[in-house]
Amino acid sequence: MSGWWFQAPMALLAPWTAIAMVGSTVYQSLRTGIQQFATIALGTLWASAAMAFTRDRTMVAMLLTLPFMMLLGNYRRFGSQGIYGATTALFVITGGVSSTSTVGHRLLETLIGAVIGLLVNAFVLPPIHLRSVRDRLVRLARETADVLGTMADGLGEEDGLEKSESWHHSAGGLTVSLHNVSEARRWATEGSRWNPGGRLRRAGPQPPPFAEDTRWGRVCTRVLALTRTLKGINDDAELASPSTDFFRLLSEVLGQAGHICAIETELLSGSGPGELYERRDAAFTEAWSTLGSLTDTFHRQEPSAAAVGGELLLETRRLMTELAPTA
Repeated sequence: MSGWWFQAPMALLAPWTAIAMVGSTVYQSLRTGIQQFATIALGTLWASAAMAFTRDRTMVAMLLTLPFMMLLGNYRRFGSQGIYGATTALFVITGGVSSTSTVGHRLLETLIGAVIGLLVNAFVLPPIHLRSVRDRLVRLARETADVLGTMADGLGEEDGLEKSESWHHSAGGLTVSLHNVSEARRWATEGSRWNPGGRLRRAGPQPPPFAEDTRWGRVCTRVLALTRTLKGINDDAELASPSTDFFRLLSEVLGQAGHICAIETELLSGSGPGELYERRDAAFTEAWSTLGSLTDTFHRQEPSAAAVGGELLLETRRLMTELAPTA
């Protein structure tokens, strides 16, 4: 367009600006577009002025332009787009001749590229980030189920607490997956903002509600607290441990909680929701019944083991409360 229709002397600036305008989301393109256009226009004007002042001597114009534009590009209001000022100035200087009409053409080319880049990003290929939220929530639920299952298997063994450090490390990894969910949610929210893509084409299923993010965040907190307590029991020989029956029932409850998380994984994936809801409700009822037996066993513990056992019981009860069926 800039080369054929307007006979622009430096049509390269148009596609360069268009590429710089395209962002990961439409909102991001609009937000950074102003910064990009400002830096590109400033680079064009400064480089053209330097060429005119030096009478088109390329090396001298570079010395006058590039250090200043690199310094200006670090100005915080330009964000990450400041680098485009120096690169545009380099294109202008290597282009050669400077005059008033040439500067006008260069600004026109920059404007054409900015408009086309924004239109392509908004209407031709508007990016929508929806699937990643569901995928990362599914991954978080699956990893939580794995951690709980590993803890349940270990507590069922005679020296299972020796593995508590690895459980705590695995539970800490859940916070990374939770952060990934938050990042995906932010991209999904920003991707839908001022984005006509949802009306122009099918965007696929909507991500789970934000309440699921917070709920799984609380689940991860409970799992991390349980592993921390179990690790403390193993590390401190002076702490009185609960009885074998207590750990056996705790193992059963955690195993059932892991089974619930596995069912939640399938629910988040959207496969066979009717049957899965029934399985989840049945699994929760069984787990809650076992939790009642764990509570009765706690009441029969020695007073010296009450502090540690009480903390484990409290966190387990909170975990099961977070996994209670909501729909």
